[in-house]
Amino acid sequence: MTRAPAAAPRAAAGTPRRRRPGNWAAWAFLAPVVIYLVAFYAYPLYRNLDLSLRDYTVRSFVRGDAPFSGLDNYREVFADPAFGPAFLHTLVFTFVSIAFQFAIGLALAVFFAQNFRLSATLRALFLVPWLLPLIVSASTWSWMLNSDSGIVNHALRLAGIDAVNWLTSPDWALTSVIIANIWIGIPFNLVVLYSGLQAIPQDVYEAAAIDGATSRQRFWRVTFPLLRPVSAITLLLGLVYTLKVFDIIWIMTKGGPADASTTFATWSYRLSFGNLLPEFGPGAAVGNLLIVMALIFGLLYIRIQQKQARS
Repeated sequence: MTRAPAAAPRAAAGTPRRRRPGNWAAWAFLAPVVIYLVAFYAYPLYRNLDLSLRDYTVRSFVRGDAPFSGLDNYREVFADPAFGPAFLHTLVFTFVSIAFQFAIGLALAVFFAQNFRLSATLRALFLVPWLLPLIVSASTWSWMLNSDSGIVNHALRLAGIDAVNWLTSPDWALTSVIIANIWIGIPFNLVVLYSGLQAIPQDVYEAAAIDGATSRQRFWRVTFPLLRPVSAITLLLGLVYTLKVFDIIWIMTKGGPADASTTFATWSYRLSFGNLLPEFGPGAAVGNLLIVMALIFGLLYIRIQQKQARS
């Protein structure tokens, strides 16, 4: 009578544990995502890193026998005279675009939150720049900012102001692509921030109004603090997207004139594909620097969010 219970655990311990059906189902649902991430993210990142560490030519790229060069491509990129201006243009293009996109998007979100009669219709119209293909938007801005036949210079002449060489002057080329990028990015900020405003309880505003808070005080002490989590993710997504903007700059100015609007994205493309003798290694190195910049800002965002959660 006493040995039977002891034998049961030994038999159970000796038999292999079967996987629960739920585990197989979970892995089955997870497999497509893992395959997608490996095929379209992990492997391209690995290939780009491999490109930056080898001395690739067109012949060696086809044959796959490029010699290992270590960090020579990175040293070449850092020593290139174009590195400093491209780095500065990337920072200016990114942060100026994000600042104006967020500020204008937030102002429009607060405006449309009033829910007046044409609010839904106007919000839909503001989505048009976001829905258009980038090549269409960039081509439209190229026509509008054309020095001779552009509608912007025509309006300036009617106002008695001299025409501006928006796309052909080194002083205005970067400003021109920034203006176009701001226009394209405003709808994204509007949609996300408007959704965040809708999640704020109206009871908070009623309590603030009863306490005598003005509209400006309600915005800075109620709306803006409660909108902080949504604002943070909006800025982070805008930062990652703007860092890699290529289409708008390339279509409007091709990074010129005289590299006046060259960023890391356009520089990487020009090194890899814009010359008769492409430099795959340095082009991949510039692309990796762009990835590192995005990772740094992403980690800073996570760190800030953790500090806010602890406090």
